[in-house]
Amino acid sequence: MKIHPFANESDALSLGGITIENHTDRIAVFGDATVSRDKAGLRLAKDLAEVINAVVSSLEADKMLPDAIAPDQAPTGKRDPFAG
Repeated sequence: MKIHPFANESDALSLGGITIENHTDRIAVFGDATVSRDKAGLRLAKDLAEVINAVVSSLEADKMLPDAIAPDQAPTGKRDPFAG
């Protein structure tokens, strides 16, 4: 399992019930998973930590990191009833 944070708009991982999507300006994390108190839970926790640590390292290494970015403006697939 490998993801290069912020490198592209196409990488995605599924860990347990969690999906992690790579984007050039954000990492999307959604879903839910249970980290059980057993070897499978330990493996899942380590996998999640590996991804989050890679994201943190990438952010910390960015010397031009802005204070904030604009909210996601991606299309939702829903028609805007107020659009002309």
